[in-house]
Amino acid sequence: MSRQIVIHPDYSGLRDFITRLPEIFLHEGEYLHDGRNKIKIFDIGGLKVNVKRYRIPIVFNRFVYLYLRKTKAERAYEYALRLQKMGIHTPAPIAYIIEKKGMLLGYSYFVSIQVDCSRRFYEFGRAALTDERRMILKEFGCYTARLHQQNVCHQDYSPGNILFDLKNGMPEFCIVDINRMYFGPVSFKKGCANFARLWGSREMFCIMAAAYAEEHGWNVDRTCHEVLEARKKHWQKVARKREVEFPLEF
Repeated sequence: MSRQIVIHPDYSGLRDFITRLPEIFLHEGEYLHDGRNKIKIFDIGGLKVNVKRYRIPIVFNRFVYLYLRKTKAERAYEYALRLQKMGIHTPAPIAYIIEKKGMLLGYSYFVSIQVDCSRRFYEFGRAALTDERRMILKEFGCYTARLHQQNVCHQDYSPGNILFDLKNGMPEFCIVDINRMYFGPVSFKKGCANFARLWGSREMFCIMAAAYAEEHGWNVDRTCHEVLEARKKHWQKVARKREVEFPLEF
């Protein structure tokens, strides 16, 4: 087995930890998520470090990701650098590791700073829409419009990938799990569909859509209709496969 290791110059002092990561990953650190992809938090001399280990892909993709397309870990690292340069908040990238077994991809790892955000968009799934939550949703609609105006579209814009906290009474958003990003012009339909994976009521989506439309200077009713249609299409498809975690109103 061979490994490719890329470390950001600002974090060269973590080289020993990063080099040992594949050996210690399963035995040290604290799980944040234990699924097909595993996420752990490590404390390195008081610095909280987030490590995501991507599962080994199916055989065909093990070849594709090595020779025809960048791995998820490499994309996450490079996209984080790109977003930071644009002033878009995402965890600072530290390193990535790519394991090769013969001619095929093994595990890959993306290492970043653990951000200090206490809230995620999951809280809106069944939540009553208080004045504070309405304000957050309006700000999020504007935030999403500004991302799209910068030719940035997160293609896994789901509640677990949107973190936030209130600072001086206003929400500050942080996007994570960024290996699937689109950089380019975001059309009306693509932009409206970007909200579809979020959990919540029709009213929640209408609040976001109205703010999104106003930030763009678009017709609010048309935008709300398009956002709700995209939401309906997505969640009807999901509901055919599994139980949905929040009440659906179409």
